[in-house]
Amino acid sequence: MKALDIAALKESLERERERVLEEIAEYERSDSETLSDVSGENNYRDHMADQGSATFSRELDLSLEHQAREGLAQIDRALARIEDGTYGICVRCGEPIAPARLEAMPEADLCIACKEREENA
Repeated sequence: MKALDIAALKESLERERERVLEEIAEYERSDSETLSDVSGENNYRDHMADQGSATFSRELDLSLEHQAREGLAQIDRALARIEDGTYGICVRCGEPIAPARLEAMPEADLCIACKEREENA
């Protein structure tokens, strides 16, 4: 890949990293609710259905936060590969990753063939 292409992809990864960090910070702010508020220990305040909705909402937020943290880790690994000169090389087979794939998913660490094998396994 051309250095200019990698520079543009690095900039894209850095912007996405900042966005994901903001998303995680928002989840962490919402985590400040007390356990009794989301678990329904205060039986006089909420109806059971409200307690169930709050619990479901909290579990959904935790799942989304986990996904955001996984995405951040992928971005950080891609930025590290740029720094060490291995960006654009499949971590499984060592073949180059198609530029079109990297443009669509700059954090990709597998070529299309290896990703398909992973998904079909």
